[in-house]
Amino acid sequence: MDVADRLDLTLRLVQGHGQDQGQGQGQAQGQGRVSVAELAQRLGVSEMTVRRDLDVLERQGLVRRVHGGAVAGRPREEGGGFEARQAWQAATKDRLGAAVAGLVEPGSRVLLDAGTTTVHVAEHLAARGPLTVAVLSLQAALRLADRPGIDLLVVGGRSRPGERSLVGPLALRTLESLAFDVFVMSIGGVHAVHGWSEFSLEDAAVKQAGLGQAARTVAVADATKLGVRAFSQVAPLDAVHSFVTDAAAADPATHPGGPQTLDALREAGVETRLA
Repeated sequence: MDVADRLDLTLRLVQGHGQDQGQGQGQAQGQGRVSVAELAQRLGVSEMTVRRDLDVLERQGLVRRVHGGAVAGRPREEGGGFEARQAWQAATKDRLGAAVAGLVEPGSRVLLDAGTTTVHVAEHLAARGPLTVAVLSLQAALRLADRPGIDLLVVGGRSRPGERSLVGPLALRTLESLAFDVFVMSIGGVHAVHGWSEFSLEDAAVKQAGLGQAARTVAVADATKLGVRAFSQVAPLDAVHSFVTDAAAADPATHPGGPQTLDALREAGVETRLA
């Protein structure tokens, strides 16, 4: 396991420990703490390596060191804007981006959703041209602008503060006038019972429009999104054709809701890929 992947997994273990042990109101101080010894055993590295990694994550504001261990330093992803989230699990998201781009055939008309993971998809799509790519993200537009073989279309709309995603009536009207071969959809949560969901009503509305205008939808999310029910339902599980997530989704020790959600997706006929 390289350093970037180890940092990703360390952060997930700290966050997951807090989620499992810190539910409810009025928790005792110290709940959600994971020890250096536990992390070393789970990761198969020395305690000294774990301490160095925790120091790196603490400098990024992602964990908080406590005596003998660490606790999560921020709320989970839905609480922060794009800038706050873009470094989280960056190595994992880049791997997901490569896997999703590999599912897009040259010559396709692609609608690319907004989000930190789809920025990595954009980077890898640049090598899959020729493509026509319509983007719902100012960040993705920057990655694809002036790239050979990419015919870039920036979907109109209002830039949602903090997220740089394009939403609102203008975005919806633009999408309704276009047709796509593939919609690459990021997602805030996917739940075995409640399907695909988002934390923002505006983002959910844009995703629903994208689903309606594409022949095929590939959803992508890191494993922290599995088992999550966000505020606004986007669609039932079977509205998506393929789902790409990371291999940690199958590990109940890291992501307790992962295996159940993966099973439900497969039962719904969704092709699931672990990157």
